Amino acid sequence: MSVELDHTIVHSRDNRESAEFPARVPGLEVGTEWGPFVPVDTANGVTLDFATVPAESIVTQRYAFLVSDDEFDAASGRITEAGIAYFADPQGRRPGGINHHHGGRGLYFLDPAGHGMEIITRPYTSPAR
Repeated sequence: MSVELDHTIVHSRDNRESAEFPARVPGLEVGTEWGPFVPVDTANGVTLDFATVPAESIVTQRYAFLVSDDEFDAASGRITEAGIAYFADPQGRRPGGINHHHGGRGLYFLDPAGHGMEIITRPYTSPAR
């Protein structure tokens, strides 16, 4: 059996709010709460399990979602409609922009707990076009 990532736990101030946020942007489904976790499943079988923890114990991380061009258009539209600040770069120096790394498109935004979220149309392993 090859090794695959099955799930990871994402610390948040409010597990339901934080699960619904990334689910809404790229168009994922929020699963049924299980114990302290609210799961969001991705198409490749990895589950993000959102857990409520004290705000001071949250260490921010970045989560990148690989999407199709159509999904990118829909997600960036939802980001714009919701008034969510987004950036072409992870440092937040290029507000309202989209990058074209690896011949695709990408953008960055923050979730309610301060985690960096990213949507990209080409994986980083793709050769630049």
